[in-house]
Amino acid sequence: MKFLAEKRRFRTRAVILALVWILLLVLSLFLLSALLSVFLHNPQGESISSLSWAGYIISKAANDKAEVTAIGASWAVPAINASAGDGYSSVWVGIGGSLDSTLIQAGTENSATNGQDTYYAWYELLPNFAVILNTMTISPGDVMVASIRLLDSTTNQWSIQISDTTTGQDFSKTVVYNSTRSSGEWILERPTTNNQITPLADFGNVKFTNCYLTENNISGSIGKFYYSRLEMVKNNNVQLAAVSNLTDNGTSFAISYVPKH
Repeated sequence: MKFLAEKRRFRTRAVILALVWILLLVLSLFLLSALLSVFLHNPQGESISSLSWAGYIISKAANDKAEVTAIGASWAVPAINASAGDGYSSVWVGIGGSLDSTLIQAGTENSATNGQDTYYAWYELLPNFAVILNTMTISPGDVMVASIRLLDSTTNQWSIQISDTTTGQDFSKTVVYNSTRSSGEWILERPTTNNQITPLADFGNVKFTNCYLTENNISGSIGKFYYSRLEMVKNNNVQLAAVSNLTDNGTSFAISYVPKH
């Protein structure tokens, strides 16, 4: 009887150990799945050097299924240090342009020439020139909200909206534009004029907030998608503008001018 009791206790321990191992295996698989989900859907994207752009981008270069149909963000117009010399900067959101020549964008220009700083809102459909919105008066510190959204994929109709929430000024326009929809961007740029990249204005810093994107009918913050961070550099790889990490919710980041470059 003692032998049978020991045998039953052994079997009981074996069953308990088997159940523990099964539980640990299930838990391991769950944790692995969670980690893969974070890596695939909310990764810390690679950092890429760019001669003219600083910010964040979601592109088919990283995800061949990406098709961007809406983008938006807010920012405060940066104050330009005109005493630092002539320089140019544009803050914008856009769709396309990273892998091809189609780019639809809207934003603000913040520049300094001959000791005078200049600010205005604009939109652009490459290869056409930017359209300056003379009906809007923009000043440093004004909080802007810009968005671009596909209205009809058959007729290629897009909605462009930009608002100055500080002054209450608004602009909206529906355009027809054939975009590849291959990427979405939140960018501070030193523009190109006459095929030459302009000097970067001393803009101090600018913060993008409320950043969102719609890709393949899924909407969310930058952090919800596979993104890349763009750091602006000169030809000698000296940094011109530094880009922060995304905030925890993936909706905001800052770009800072790098002095003494």
